[in-house]
Amino acid sequence: MDPAQSITWRKSSLSGANGDNCVEVTTDLPGLVGVRDSKNPSGPVLAFTADQWRSFLLRTKTGDFDA
Repeated sequence: MDPAQSITWRKSSLSGANGDNCVEVTTDLPGLVGVRDSKNPSGPVLAFTADQWRSFLLRTKTGDFDA
């Protein structure tokens, strides 16, 4: 079985009507969270552990990456 066929990608509900310029995430990779560019679904995928992804989300929500 091709692993790419069994993966479900999700976009944020805040991504807008067109769904352009978004990232998509999946938790269908064993032990990892996958992230890709919605405009390039066959392009590269960044992979993070669940702990790394939780840390990133927390830091994003608390403004650690705000300019």
